[in-house]
Amino acid sequence: MTQTRRIHVLNPRLANQIAAGEVVERPSSVVKELIENAIDAGSRRIEVELEAGGARLIKIRDDGSGIAEEDLPLALSRHATSKIESLEDLEGVASLGFRGEALASISSVSRLELISNIDDDPTAGWRVVAEGRQMEPRVTPAPHPRGTSVAVRDLFFNTPARRKFLRTEKTEFGHVEEAFRRLALSRYDIGWTLRHNQKTVHQLRPAMDGPAGERRISALLGSKFLDNALHLDIEASGLRLWGWVGLPTHSRAQADQQCFFVNGRVVRDRLVAHAIRQAYRDVLFHGRHPAFVLYLELDPTVVDVNVHPTKHEVRFRDGRLVHDFLFSSLHRALAEVRPNETSRAGVEMQRGGESGEPGDDAPATPGAVATEQQASDPSRWQQQPMALYPGRDGSGKGSESRPGADRIREFMAGYRALHPDHEEALLTPQPPSPGGAEAAVAWQERRVDEAPVATLPSASAQVMPEEDPTQAPPLGYAVAQLHGVYILSQTARGLVVVDMHAAHERIVYEGMKQQVHGIASGQGHLEAQPLLVPVSLAASPGEVETAERCRDAFSRLGVELDVAGPETLLVRQVPVLLAQADAESLIRDMLADLERYGHSDRIEAHINELLATMACHGSVRANRRLTLAEMNALLRDMERTERSGQCNHGRPTWAEMSMQELDKLFLRGQ
Repeated sequence: MTQTRRIHVLNPRLANQIAAGEVVERPSSVVKELIENAIDAGSRRIEVELEAGGARLIKIRDDGSGIAEEDLPLALSRHATSKIESLEDLEGVASLGFRGEALASISSVSRLELISNIDDDPTAGWRVVAEGRQMEPRVTPAPHPRGTSVAVRDLFFNTPARRKFLRTEKTEFGHVEEAFRRLALSRYDIGWTLRHNQKTVHQLRPAMDGPAGERRISALLGSKFLDNALHLDIEASGLRLWGWVGLPTHSRAQADQQCFFVNGRVVRDRLVAHAIRQAYRDVLFHGRHPAFVLYLELDPTVVDVNVHPTKHEVRFRDGRLVHDFLFSSLHRALAEVRPNETSRAGVEMQRGGESGEPGDDAPATPGAVATEQQASDPSRWQQQPMALYPGRDGSGKGSESRPGADRIREFMAGYRALHPDHEEALLTPQPPSPGGAEAAVAWQERRVDEAPVATLPSASAQVMPEEDPTQAPPLGYAVAQLHGVYILSQTARGLVVVDMHAAHERIVYEGMKQQVHGIASGQGHLEAQPLLVPVSLAASPGEVETAERCRDAFSRLGVELDVAGPETLLVRQVPVLLAQADAESLIRDMLADLERYGHSDRIEAHINELLATMACHGSVRANRRLTLAEMNALLRDMERTERSGQCNHGRPTWAEMSMQELDKLFLRGQ
């Protein structure tokens, strides 16, 4: 017979240890909580000292406002805080900490000592420790400069089960350093120091201006990040997004350089991650992760930070507005990356994607016009050595999965029926841009007609047009075709190498997207095809409600969705281009997106996948001889086309070597 247990109150230490299970996961969790307290105290200098990866010692010292002697007994108590007093304070909380659980939880699983002083007299400090099962605080005098020091020794010494889950010293320190980097990027006006086993790892001075801030980013993320990043500063609808986003080809094997801050708070939010992932989807090489340091600022009353014990997640009052703002801002910034003379990222094309080791860089493509800040400071972009991307044969074939041949033929047949003149127009090279028309004509008059593959043009074709070379287009003028795969172009700065298949693939793809649908710009409707037999699918009440609420959105996307019952939906029509797609799976995915994010681009993604395949098959192939006029037309189209720095699969389309780099190869001027 089971004995009935009586209800009783947990003793304070056990209650705090239970809370510590949510707040204190490993040493990096302790560092994060203590640093956030130091920031809230108005510190201008924060020092972090570790031993054995933080398992033996974590010491955080700051020069903030400190804690008064009479408040010290409460400092280690649970649910005690100076940061909020009412529900109104909680709804608009601007401080990083507010739960009042961190110090109590940490002290219950370690030997914690706190010393603080609110006076300028260094002899006026006080120490507090919590002792015994009841965690009674004991306060004694202790000299200390103005500010607070918290020492956490022997983490999890009294909870052996938790201590067994700690990893090696190197691994734990890696987690601490990652948390330290993110926090140091959240406040540029604070000086930071990190020491491990008496060795200084990071020592960062306060950054009070833009160049100093960029030096901090370079110190924490590496100089290559800024050399291959676009600066943003966009405001709309009460939201401001600023920071740096890496070029698509400066990607990572892991998501280790993704820093996002909401009102100065480090967050890892699913809605934010989805918006950023969607913005990069059309330009990122498969299996890679973008790099970014982004700051979102908005009214604290429209974001709820009290949704997770570790405060890593937030909830926005209008999630769709935030999602659309992030997506549209980043999508447009990446789309406007084009060759430019005054502002371009460096090139370092390495075999970064092959090893799969964390931290390796993907091949980087020259970029890009993004902001006035970049254009006004060309010294930001440093030229890097160039090595051609390995394994490109011009065929456009990669490891990505592609639709079957029958599906492609069916799609292309339907597409030609709708747009009989489209494919021919897209595959015909366009005339050079107006700015370089006269130079291009003069250039073409001097070209050698039908030069043999893999041979150099005659000497008369190896010079720049007679106009001032500094006025040449960003991608210059073609001088030769190499092995039927690459176009060699002479620019005012040096040499540009273009993968002709990859470049033409992107040009054709972008043209198809603009002519097939207006989803990207939010205009127009997709042409729809009624189904002979409507598709019935069982749905939850929530999915039915979403379908009714978003009926107009479905209609604009070419989908007619009717409610046939409390748990039944009927799909009556779908876009013509997706007539062969799995309608039930597509609709379910769209409903899931609409419920979670308030937005779905599943149809656009499906159509773009087919358009990318068509563009790949319809683009120029390896070993096709191009005339100089055709090469130059392709270069001019690249300069006009959005996202022309990458092909449809995220591979770079061109790279550049400056005259200085060429001179260095041949020891000229040495």
